[in-house]
Amino acid sequence: MQRPTHYRSGVGIVLFNPNGLIFAGRRLDNRPPPWQMPQGGLDDRESLHQAALREMREEIGTDRAEILAVTPDWHRYDYPDIDSTKRARLYRGQQHRWLLLRYTGQDDHIRVETAKPEFSQWRWMPPQELARQVVAFKRPVYQAVFREFAPLITQSLSSGGRLPPRQPMAAHPLI
Repeated sequence: MQRPTHYRSGVGIVLFNPNGLIFAGRRLDNRPPPWQMPQGGLDDRESLHQAALREMREEIGTDRAEILAVTPDWHRYDYPDIDSTKRARLYRGQQHRWLLLRYTGQDDHIRVETAKPEFSQWRWMPPQELARQVVAFKRPVYQAVFREFAPLITQSLSSGGRLPPRQPMAAHPLI
């Protein structure tokens, strides 16, 4: 069987709390390592913002968050094995535009026991730990996205949740 050549498009969600920790969900399938951030496909004529908030509701039971930024470029990863999943037989991999969201709810608003659960549990993690706990083929994307968003997380935390007018993103020593 020949490997597919195109990528499934979607959104990835970097949701951070007032302590600068990132939301991590433990995958139901428990493939090691089992932790990841919410992500999902784009529906027809759906904006990135709409898709991110929909995915939050579907995967973590809430959309209590403020969207602060979107990566300007797509971040891609390839599936490591064409026979690993049904999706791997249809797509070479996935490409996401990642959104940075500041969580505005309380921890008890998060409910991973949704209509179609994807996570068995969740917790807040430092970015470095989450990058180590994600499946290896996604790790370079996580590291790149964390580097891209680290300055904005830092700015948001130091300004009480507000961001100054849009500035170019620079590398940051968090990762």
